[in-house]
Amino acid sequence: MLKRLLRKWRYGEEIIVITGLPRSGTSMMMKMLEAGGLPIMTDGVRTADEDNPKGYYEFERVKELEKETDKSWVREARGKVLKVISHLLRELPDENFYRVIFMRRDLDEILASQNKMLERREEPNPVSDAKAKESYRKHIIDTKVYMRTRPNFELLEVYYKQALDDPRGVAEKVSRFLEQRAEPDKLMSAVDVQLYRNRKEQLGESASPAS
Repeated sequence: MLKRLLRKWRYGEEIIVITGLPRSGTSMMMKMLEAGGLPIMTDGVRTADEDNPKGYYEFERVKELEKETDKSWVREARGKVLKVISHLLRELPDENFYRVIFMRRDLDEILASQNKMLERREEPNPVSDAKAKESYRKHIIDTKVYMRTRPNFELLEVYYKQALDDPRGVAEKVSRFLEQRAEPDKLMSAVDVQLYRNRKEQLGESASPAS
């Protein structure tokens, strides 16, 4: 209790950050927290489509974090949930406390999903799957080390497949991480197994967590 009060005095209300690689289940977790009654910071600019029929829950200004010098606007997310791609976590200003849920998904599934999205949009894929996979592995390790060494970050990893296979177990874990601010029953109500496409077993390999 004392630790939380001191943290609130120093940083203000915490920001709940949902992060991960593209196509790793971040939108699903945003939907879960919305169902749990937590306030979501989104502008609705990017609307639902075939790749994300339940919506993206993005806030467009997040994409400019790397370019912006004045990031004071991030304070507006205090007490709310904000989606930030994992490659931009280092760009978040130090003046806030971030409670981070890092969505993890098998890298082969992520790449398959990304490739299908590019095909639907008729966009070229400039990087080979092998090169992208190795880059993602390194990025995940580096990002976890960064967060665990920062005093204003607290981290919970959630595996996408586990959330679909055991929604109650994951909902209870997320609820504990958020200090019971969202009821597990409400969180798990937003999990939709039918949206689990590009399963690894359908890609010709047995499923396993990404390293």
